[in-house]
Amino acid sequence: MSNQRVLIIAEAGVNHNGDLNLAKKLIDAASDAGVDYVKFQTFKTEKLVSKSAQKASYQSENLKDDDNSQFSMLKKLELSPENHFELIEYAKQKGVNFLSTAFDLDSLAFLDSLNLSLFKVPSGEITNKPYLQAIAKTKKPVIISTGMANMQEIEDSISVFETEGYLKTDITVLHCNTQYPTPFEDVNLMAMKTIGDAFGVKIGYSDHTNGIEVPTAAVALGATVIEKHFTLDKTMEGPDHKASLDPKELKGMVSAIRNIEIALGNGEKKPSPSESKNLEAARKSIHLAVSLKKGEVLKYEHLIMKRPGNGISPMDFESALGKKVNVDLEEDTQLKPEHLS
Repeated sequence: MSNQRVLIIAEAGVNHNGDLNLAKKLIDAASDAGVDYVKFQTFKTEKLVSKSAQKASYQSENLKDDDNSQFSMLKKLELSPENHFELIEYAKQKGVNFLSTAFDLDSLAFLDSLNLSLFKVPSGEITNKPYLQAIAKTKKPVIISTGMANMQEIEDSISVFETEGYLKTDITVLHCNTQYPTPFEDVNLMAMKTIGDAFGVKIGYSDHTNGIEVPTAAVALGATVIEKHFTLDKTMEGPDHKASLDPKELKGMVSAIRNIEIALGNGEKKPSPSESKNLEAARKSIHLAVSLKKGEVLKYEHLIMKRPGNGISPMDFESALGKKVNVDLEEDTQLKPEHLS
């Protein structure tokens, strides 16, 4: 088997804080880290939340202000269409693919007009059938995040795409937990494999834990896509900064994932080129534990297994027993076929 290159999405999200220059610096960091995509979030606040919607608990904890309105928080984080055009061009200059997640139908139509290569369904939209149908009609590959979802909801979302003619190979489902940061005991990484086994789709992992251990482990378990939030500075004001990687950590995660990709190999068990030269030095062969005279019959007590391993293998010791030595042999001699008759 051969390993598919893991698609790494650096989730800038709303960590630009509504500042275009900050968004560009995030693209710089993503490019420097060597990710495949840098992803933002596209929404019209009026179409996303009601004015009475309250912040999620982690958002309130991270912002620590007196305004608990999700509407006012998100309004400050919108990117305009002009911002998108500028960021797409800037990402192209930096050699990294631009991606964004839409959170309403108008934003979805706008992203479709930008000719992006794929669509990403955020966890909160997995039960939004009109939204899923709108993506499905584009016929573009789709990545579905599954935070807060159960298996039936995942199956229902996949069926929306299959109804529109999608093949399993067009769909990637990401295991995810939406708590920022996710406690390790809540990660349940094995659920990623459960999803793949149940639905026959490509699998991946969208991570909100602290550190890089879990996304790296996900690759070892078969993830084909990894998504991870990042920021320029974890101490910045905003809902997601604290649960994000800084640029150095992002670069470290990419390096770890690429190393694991290589380390997974092809599954065939045989000596590697680098270790083949160790066979002789590390393995043993049959030696004599005592001196023997010509004509003596070889017995088990005459033998000892010692390095190097370039003689008769200890696995074949029984075939040597009962044979006569045809020359005088000193103790510690490595036994060879020509010594026996």
